[in-house]
Amino acid sequence: MKLDDKIYVAGHRGLVGSAIVRRLKAGGYANLVLRTHQELELMDQAAVRAFFEQERPKYVIVAAARVGSIAANSAQPADFLYENLEIQNNVIWQAHLNGTEKLMYLGSSCIYPRECPQPIKEEYLLDGKPEPTNEGYALAKIAGLKLCEKINRQFGENFISCMPANLYGPGDNFNPKYSHVIPSLMRRMHEAKLAKTPAVTIWGSGKALREFLHVDDAADAAVFLMEKYDHPDFLNVGTGEDISIRDLAFAMKEVIGYEGELVFDATKPDGMPRKLLDVSKLAALGWQSKIKLADGLRETYKYFLAEVAGHVTRE
Repeated sequence: MKLDDKIYVAGHRGLVGSAIVRRLKAGGYANLVLRTHQELELMDQAAVRAFFEQERPKYVIVAAARVGSIAANSAQPADFLYENLEIQNNVIWQAHLNGTEKLMYLGSSCIYPRECPQPIKEEYLLDGKPEPTNEGYALAKIAGLKLCEKINRQFGENFISCMPANLYGPGDNFNPKYSHVIPSLMRRMHEAKLAKTPAVTIWGSGKALREFLHVDDAADAAVFLMEKYDHPDFLNVGTGEDISIRDLAFAMKEVIGYEGELVFDATKPDGMPRKLLDVSKLAALGWQSKIKLADGLRETYKYFLAEVAGHVTRE
C-alpha cells in the first residue's frame, strides 16, 4: 500500500476498527475513507453498492461486525448470524465488483470447533461442531473467510483473512449486556469496589482457558498482512499464550484494587474449554505480539477510568 492510496476501514468506530485507524495514521497513511453507522448502513445492500461505486477504494479492511458476550450470543443467535452475514456479504461482494485491489477480512477465533486439538492450527477449521453458545456468530465468520478465499481462488483477487484471538483494549464495549469477559469483569469489579460490594459473581467454573490479544497488536498484525501477505489461506493472529478465566479474574482484581470475594458460578456455561491459537505461520512471516496481558489490563483500566466510568450511569 502507498501512503496516499484510498483505504476504506469498515467498522472504524469499533474496538478493532478504531485501532486499525490509529495504526494506519501512525504509519503515515493519509487517505482513509471512513463512514459512521448513521452515514452508511452496511446491512443496506443498495447503500453499500452506491458507496463503493462512488468511492472505489483501492484497499478495504472489514472490521465491522455484530459482536457480544456469551449471554448475548445465546439469547440472539439469529440476529448474530443474519446481521453478520448481511454486513460482510455486502462489503466483500461490492469490493469485488468495484475493483478493490486488496481486502482484509477480520474474523474471530470462535470459528473453530468446540472440541479442538490445542493449540489450534488453521487447518482444524470445520473438523467438528462449533461451540453452541456462539454458533450463529461463528457460522457467519466462517462464511466470511470462505467468501474471501473463494473470490481469491475463482477471480484471482487479493482478498485475505485473519482470525484474531479474544481482543481487548482501549475502545472496548463496557456495557454489561453486550461486553466480552475482560470489559465485563473490569466494569463489574470497578463498580463493586466503589459500592464496597462484598463479592462479585463470575459466570462459569473459571477453568476455561482463553488467549487474549491487545487490540493494538491485532491492528498491527492486520496492517502487516495488508502490506506483506497475498495468499487465500487465512491466518491466526494471537500471542501463543493463554490464561484461565479464574487467573484472569484475580489479575483483574489486583489491577482494579477490588478487595471483595470472587465467586464462580459453575451452573453458567464456560463456553469452549480452551481456545489457544497456533500462531506459527504468522510468526514465520516475521510478526509477533508485543503487549503483555498485565500491561494491557492496566492500560485498559486507565482508558475505562478516563473515558467510560463517568458515563456508565447513562446506559
